[in-house]
Amino acid sequence: MIQKKMKKKLYLNQKINNKMTQITASEVNKLRKQTGAGMMDCKNALVEAKGDFELAIDVLRKKGQKVASKRSDRSASEGVVLAGISEDKTFGVIVSVNCETDFVAKNEDFVTFAKSVLNLALLNKINSKEGLEKLTLDGVSISDKLLEKTGVIGEKIELGFYDFIESEYVSSYIHHGNRLASLVGLNISHEDYFQVGRDLCMQVAAMNPMGLSDKDISQDILDRELDIAKETARKEGKPEQMIEKIALGRLGKFFKENTLLKQAFIKDGKKSIEQYLKDINTDLNVLEFKRFGLSS
Repeated sequence: MIQKKMKKKLYLNQKINNKMTQITASEVNKLRKQTGAGMMDCKNALVEAKGDFELAIDVLRKKGQKVASKRSDRSASEGVVLAGISEDKTFGVIVSVNCETDFVAKNEDFVTFAKSVLNLALLNKINSKEGLEKLTLDGVSISDKLLEKTGVIGEKIELGFYDFIESEYVSSYIHHGNRLASLVGLNISHEDYFQVGRDLCMQVAAMNPMGLSDKDISQDILDRELDIAKETARKEGKPEQMIEKIALGRLGKFFKENTLLKQAFIKDGKKSIEQYLKDINTDLNVLEFKRFGLSS
């Protein structure tokens, strides 16, 4: 008899609580738009928070923390790599938002989120990944937003690569598939340099130069390449007195293949990038470039 009364009391209390926390479709939709969480996740979070919108966001974030903790040892090697420039074309950014699977990386909502992160970085001209994580998106820091996404998606979501260029004129390029992007900074700003900048960014993306010029190649790499060239010449039976000269000649070829200014222009193999720039403007030069791609 007592057990029946207790069960009835619990049932009535639950019924009263359900009435007090009736969640409307518009509230669920609002939370979904802000967090990207599924409809049921949003509804459950609002019910748990008794209709408190901010508390419901915290519920989803805590869920993300739990998922992140469980998946901390997972590799977030997939994702989206994006690049863009500021309105005044003097600042450019490359950023990657990483996840665990290619399936998530291709999801429209995930790509949209990555674009929001990129735009925030450009708007504030952020010069570090740590600085970007502190910025707010929809009233929530990027670091907390990543936790939200982790809870919603169920995968480890994190900021991967971040770098920037600040120059007189900056161009950007994103390769098809959002897995590779590049930036190039020029020393002269001109309204007609859009195609020039794009050509250079595509060159960097396609040819992956190690440096801008000979001076940017580390001495360790130069020594290694010289040793390889000398050893190759000896194996070919070249005279010992000619080895040094042959090795230096092959080092010159290495520079042509691996430094941007000496590389053959991908649109016209008869001229180098250096010559391509001189043909446009004798004073035009590349000051800096950045490139990042997710490994296949």
